[in-house]
Amino acid sequence: MRSIKLINLTKSISDGMVIPKVNLHIPAGKFFALLGPSGCGKTTLLRLIAGLETADSGTIMLGDQDITEQPIHQRPINIVFQNYALFPHLNVFDNVAYSLRLKKLPKILIQQKVLKILEAFHLVDHIYKMTSQLSGGQQQRVALARAIVNEPDVLLLDEPLAALDFKLRERMLIELIELQDKLQTTFVYVTHDQFEALTVADQMAIMNHKGQIEQIGTPKEIYEFPISSFVAKFVGTTNILHGTIHLSKGEPEIHIPDLGVFKLYIPHQRPWTVDGHDAIISIRPEKILITKKEVPNFSNVLKGTVQSIVYHGRSTQYNVLLKNQMRLQVFEQNEEHFPQEDIDYDNEVFLYWQKENAVLLEK
Repeated sequence: MRSIKLINLTKSISDGMVIPKVNLHIPAGKFFALLGPSGCGKTTLLRLIAGLETADSGTIMLGDQDITEQPIHQRPINIVFQNYALFPHLNVFDNVAYSLRLKKLPKILIQQKVLKILEAFHLVDHIYKMTSQLSGGQQQRVALARAIVNEPDVLLLDEPLAALDFKLRERMLIELIELQDKLQTTFVYVTHDQFEALTVADQMAIMNHKGQIEQIGTPKEIYEFPISSFVAKFVGTTNILHGTIHLSKGEPEIHIPDLGVFKLYIPHQRPWTVDGHDAIISIRPEKILITKKEVPNFSNVLKGTVQSIVYHGRSTQYNVLLKNQMRLQVFEQNEEHFPQEDIDYDNEVFLYWQKENAVLLEK
């Protein structure tokens, strides 16, 4: 297993820049997710690492080796595409054996390697089937087996579960996590689906619409402590409130027009955390307590009227209209069959949150 390092990597096409000077370190042996909106350059970045595209400038390092100019067939990197790209004229065994035959390995060794990997992927019963006879999940396993059988240093996955239904996708995500843990190969997983990225990743990078890396960290770091409103809104659901920082009274506060003044927690002083500076707070819906009662010992409170209620099974989503006509989302965990308090449409409610649960952002 080897790490990947991208240094000032750029790639442009005829209608503009796709990858603008990306610097990124993907640790060896980790499950790394690259998350961003459609069209931001995620797949292009993956193709540059694989050698399917050529960079305009910059460097791609695999461990201590510069592979920027190395041909694709010489890179110990494999890629699994969204459409799997299986050979329709070959059966399962021959699909998986294809790369080993290109290397002209002994026939007995090819058979041993292919049977071993097919057993690991629960595909032995389908060994002589054509790929058209397989389900979507089975085809995905064949594509993974083919990519892994020659033991690459890095496995690139380009939205490999996009064609699967939700339940099968959930199951395959768990299988991918277990597979990576067993192989300890560096996995790079590209997706625009936040659920997939948060599920599989040890570490993740968030790309914005311009192809720039906004934030790198663990899923928990990125979800709990986003550094921008783009990250806060793209990863998970959040409430964004715009206001002005007030520091004159000693304890930090933010003034939000037509709503009031609310207490802030500023763990790290930044150049812009000064009195009078415009700022944003992000509050995750599950961090807010919704109730019709007055509750003491909360840093902040708002009043509003329930506009809609969506039952999600594990939780209930409330959309609450505030006095400035803004709507706040609140998620309440459904912990009891018969909750103590019923909240219905048009109820007036209190919304409480602690100052530590609001993340202060500049942009």
